Amino acid sequence: MMRIGTKQIICLTLVGFLLFSTNALALKITNNPTQDIDRSNGNNDLNTLSSDPIDLDPNVNLSVTVTIKEIRALDKIDLIGGPDFYVKIFINDVEWKSPVWHNQKYVNDIISKTVDVPDTEENVNIKIQLWDWNPIIDKLCDINIDNEPGYANQRDIDLIYSLKTGHWRGDDFINPRPLMFDISGYGRANGCDDNSIYQRDRDCELLFDITQNDYDGDGIPYWTEVKVFHTDPKVDDRGRDDDGDGVPIEWEHKWGHYFHRRGHGDDTHYEHRWIYDPFEWEDHANLDPDEDGLQNVEENLTSKWGSDPYRRDIFLELDQMKLGPNGEGSTVPELSKEMLRDVYSKHNIMFHIDDGCMDGGERIPFDERKLEREELRKLYQYYFLHNGTNKWRQGVFHYGLIIYKCTHGGFVFSGDRNYTDCFQITSNYHEQLAADRGFLCPSKNYREIVYASAIMHETGHTLGIYDWNTPGCDNTSFYNHLKFIGYRSCMNYFYMYRLVDYSDGSRGKNDFDDWSRIDLTLFQRQDQMFSSK
Repeated sequence: MMRIGTKQIICLTLVGFLLFSTNALALKITNNPTQDIDRSNGNNDLNTLSSDPIDLDPNVNLSVTVTIKEIRALDKIDLIGGPDFYVKIFINDVEWKSPVWHNQKYVNDIISKTVDVPDTEENVNIKIQLWDWNPIIDKLCDINIDNEPGYANQRDIDLIYSLKTGHWRGDDFINPRPLMFDISGYGRANGCDDNSIYQRDRDCELLFDITQNDYDGDGIPYWTEVKVFHTDPKVDDRGRDDDGDGVPIEWEHKWGHYFHRRGHGDDTHYEHRWIYDPFEWEDHANLDPDEDGLQNVEENLTSKWGSDPYRRDIFLELDQMKLGPNGEGSTVPELSKEMLRDVYSKHNIMFHIDDGCMDGGERIPFDERKLEREELRKLYQYYFLHNGTNKWRQGVFHYGLIIYKCTHGGFVFSGDRNYTDCFQITSNYHEQLAADRGFLCPSKNYREIVYASAIMHETGHTLGIYDWNTPGCDNTSFYNHLKFIGYRSCMNYFYMYRLVDYSDGSRGKNDFDDWSRIDLTLFQRQDQMFSSK
């Protein structure tokens, strides 16, 4: 009979303790967004994508719906007039073609296509194409990066949707590691991702969503509820916040999963990985993966306007004064807002504009006086913060006032803190400016350009572009106009009201790269100086 000595017993005990500690550590959930969460309890099937012949949802016959939420032309698509868009959607090789939207640069009609899919196969293949109809040959528009080796002509997006988790991968995806972000965001395709921003390449933006039916309608698939969250697949869980970390279970489900790639070539396979756990507290009040100044709690609050925690967002509330008794004043043209959306979208910053009335707000009464700075702060308190009842927007939304008259045509100012988070624009000054420019060439959209350029200029100050860190900014002399002629930015007074864009710094000496230097968090901080320009 073999005898075990004291030293052997001690060694075996230590090894067993270390193994137990390692397994316990692997199951522990941390607040590091790059730390994967394992809720499998040892069941590898939770992580591995498989095609096991099991019913993935015994409560319903599964179907997948692809919804197109918005289409935007970021280039001139047709030589004459606007583009004639239509969409093709392929779900497991079932092709569907939308109606044609004739002569529309911006399409906001929500359309969707639903196809029944096998209940025993996890993966659903999806392709989305955006076309421009023409009398002779239709042209495929660019909504993909299309500059990878071997994919030079790829303009559509190919996706694989999981019926287990309700997430997709492929040409659009979530990855929580900053160096691996899909910079255009989840559910958003952008043809400018191949750096064709200033080239004519039929670049477009397309916003979409992919969903499946489930019994309780909470958007969390049966498999995830039963195998991962251990919730009841027949009870709508939306709004639950069991861990009390400030975001509900449906938000943590949507943004808390990604596919982890393992292997190479024929050995490539993907595993389900979980970033957030709706039943363990995480510091969502401070987590800000995309570093746009919106923490996850704020990303959840703004989700109804399309925010994305892995893509940069800017929110602006514009409060506008009513027209005077004789039609004095004006409101910002809708096309100006679209121009602003376009230019930021090309750089994968979603620029969301709330006109101040979205949540039941009201217009500012007309006032023909020249308003002083303190009066603007009172308007800020009443119309933006609603005397404190809407205070959560402070530090989330930039704030713009469109009034009839003020001491300057436009300037930035602080609200009730030492933060430059506000600006004002006077309509009488800009209306006259637009009329003077439009007199020589009435066919141009001068009025729309004037307002969009002014808003972008003042927003640029709240993002950190000032004359003390950018010599070409706010220059007033004729000599400086010549010296900084290469600085093609609306921050340069020479180009203000002529274009709606910041400079990318590509024009050599005395040019400045605004786009890479803007700071989306600056308007929330106190460590800045103020400008009256």
